[in-house]
Amino acid sequence: MSTTEPEYITIGQILAPWGVRGKIRVAVTTDFPQRFAPGEKVYINHRPVTIDSAQWHKGRVIIKLSGTDSVAAAQKLRGQAMEIPRSQLKVLPEGEYYLFQIIGLKVWTTGGELLGVVTEIHPSRGNDTYLVKGDRGEILIPAIEDVVKSIDLGKRRMVIEPMEGLLSLNSRT
Repeated sequence: MSTTEPEYITIGQILAPWGVRGKIRVAVTTDFPQRFAPGEKVYINHRPVTIDSAQWHKGRVIIKLSGTDSVAAAQKLRGQAMEIPRSQLKVLPEGEYYLFQIIGLKVWTTGGELLGVVTEIHPSRGNDTYLVKGDRGEILIPAIEDVVKSIDLGKRRMVIEPMEGLLSLNSRT
């Protein structure tokens, strides 16, 4: 495992208690919602906990965790990350990456110019965009094949072919 890759991967963020029996409302940050099925094990503060029940409501999952039986117990979990060990990550198809793998990549143009480092990813329905911070300021790079030419996780490097006007829109004057 690379030193830049975390031991645990966040799959959801606990938002708030739900109801009076210790259920919690979770914002899901994984593309694999089956991770929240009853009987599955997740980690909070690197401690395992079992999901007793789960139901989907307005794009969130409402979960009952084993041992969390009151609003007070659920309230203590507010703001916590729900995680899985990195060893449980599913293998992605060639050319697909987890978000944590993209954050921190150095971004170069095909012409050899270092643009900066990916600091954020902005998801959208059409395609994600990568926020790159560097000497030119902040640049939004569309995550599409026409622009992103290669990603080398071993070298922590992304190479892009900027679309016409992409860099001039973001350059400082």
